[in-house]
Amino acid sequence: MYIEAVPNRNSPPAVLLRESYRDESGKVKKRTLANLSCLKPDLIDLMRRHLKGEAFISPGEAFKITDSKAHGHVEAVLEAMRRLKIAELLDPQPRAERNQVMAMIATRILAPHPKLSTIRFWRTTTLPEELGVQDADDDDLYSAMDWLLERQTRIEAVLSKRHLRQGEYVFYDLSSSYYEGQHCPLAEYGYSRDKKRGKRQINYGLLTDKDGRPICINAWPGNVSDSSTFMPMLERVRDDFGISEIVLVGDRGMLSSKNIDELREKEHLGWITALRSSSLRALVGQTGLQLSLFDERNLFEFTAPEYPGERLVACRNPFLADQRGRVREELLSAAEKDLGKVRDRVAVGRLKTAGQIGLAVGRVIDRRKMKKHFLLEVSDGHFDFRRHEESIAQEAALDGIYVLRTSVESGKLGTAECVRQYKKLSQVERAFRTLKMAGLQIRPIHHRLDGRVRAHIFLCMLSYYVEWHMREVWREQTFADEEQTHKETRDPVAPAQKSESAKKKTSRKKTADGAIVHSFKSLLADLSTIIRNVCQVLPASNADREVISITTTPSSNQQKAFDLLKNIKL
Repeated sequence: MYIEAVPNRNSPPAVLLRESYRDESGKVKKRTLANLSCLKPDLIDLMRRHLKGEAFISPGEAFKITDSKAHGHVEAVLEAMRRLKIAELLDPQPRAERNQVMAMIATRILAPHPKLSTIRFWRTTTLPEELGVQDADDDDLYSAMDWLLERQTRIEAVLSKRHLRQGEYVFYDLSSSYYEGQHCPLAEYGYSRDKKRGKRQINYGLLTDKDGRPICINAWPGNVSDSSTFMPMLERVRDDFGISEIVLVGDRGMLSSKNIDELREKEHLGWITALRSSSLRALVGQTGLQLSLFDERNLFEFTAPEYPGERLVACRNPFLADQRGRVREELLSAAEKDLGKVRDRVAVGRLKTAGQIGLAVGRVIDRRKMKKHFLLEVSDGHFDFRRHEESIAQEAALDGIYVLRTSVESGKLGTAECVRQYKKLSQVERAFRTLKMAGLQIRPIHHRLDGRVRAHIFLCMLSYYVEWHMREVWREQTFADEEQTHKETRDPVAPAQKSESAKKKTSRKKTADGAIVHSFKSLLADLSTIIRNVCQVLPASNADREVISITTTPSSNQQKAFDLLKNIKL
């Protein structure tokens, strides 16, 4: 039997099932057994192949899946690392330590784990096979961290060469993470930004370029002040990176008067920072800073004899003013309620002496931080209080007001642009949030050795460097605002507003082409559903059974994520 297609004039050919036979005279003839024209082409092709002797078996009889590992999210991160040339950044020559460090960088983006459980996580993904680290153990990872630390200065110099230019703005800030343990020399008690009382901590300062890319990071003991870390970081930029002409942007706690005096002595260095609240109060009422000027505008520039050679930019944010007013009123009301309880205790004789009363009042005042806004009367057997209206009014007058100070000339930096550049410090704060929270989980820090702690912090910075670029190209698929140009023209003092397209995307929870909008982590989770299956070819009696890999075909949205990663550029 065979299948034959017979032409049918202007209609599609007739597909017939036929067989050959010989008649009584021995002549070969053929006859039609069935008309197959109504069948689908793929079914007809299958029948044709079967008639030619090809054997068919079900998928379950042909293959046996022996292993399945998540692959899509691994491929996405590794593609980003290839685009950023992370391997060449770490070391020009291939080596085991380089692959192990790359695997640890990828792991912090995919699913951060302590070093002791990192190997177990690897076994659930294709990451070990992709980077050739299947045989690595915990000791290998610690050795690779030591290897990485030796190359930190060179790696950061390469990053600065990639992203920093002479005369550009750089941004620096300090944060801290709590430490679990007792023996690390960097772990000290200090101001805890994590609000972890009784925990030692480790400080680290991060420097970024004008777009928020991390360039370098330094670890410091947990008890150092912000300002004491600034000048050493500046020296690194000038000496290690060869950037002699820059404008440094730091918050009001970073650039102390001593630091500014040192900056004035150095050539080609500009800076932007903000006045502390005490310095701001001292300026009020002087010729330059007249609060009445805010009735017509929300920022203006002025000078003051206390800051020679500097430009001062005063700003007022009404939204921030209202917020601070509400918070102060809530704290005042809470303090009054607590102080009223103390007064009641005095009235019934539970607190008798001035010392007892003072201790009870002190606990309340310290908890609410409202001492300056109350007038207290304390004596033996007597306690009363009232609000200090003059103090409250003086503070309320400055609600929402902040003053920036800069050494950059007006011809190089306009008034509005000065505010915009200072507000870009929020990019460093975003980096700290990503490092600390569910993103890269730099905390808590467990390593006992000084060098291992530094390597851990540097490893997290490199992971953020990769993640930063992935977030940028994935803006279209995530809740991030795709329109960035409006940031350069909007009112620099007013609260930041999303573009209309971003608002629409957030409200609909769908992109312009109808796809589901993701967060960065949920998009990685979606990609992780792309699985690589390892299959053995049956039958089982075959001693040399072939092993093949079959990977899940990406959906259209997943394929778009992979395509967008091709837009990453150095």
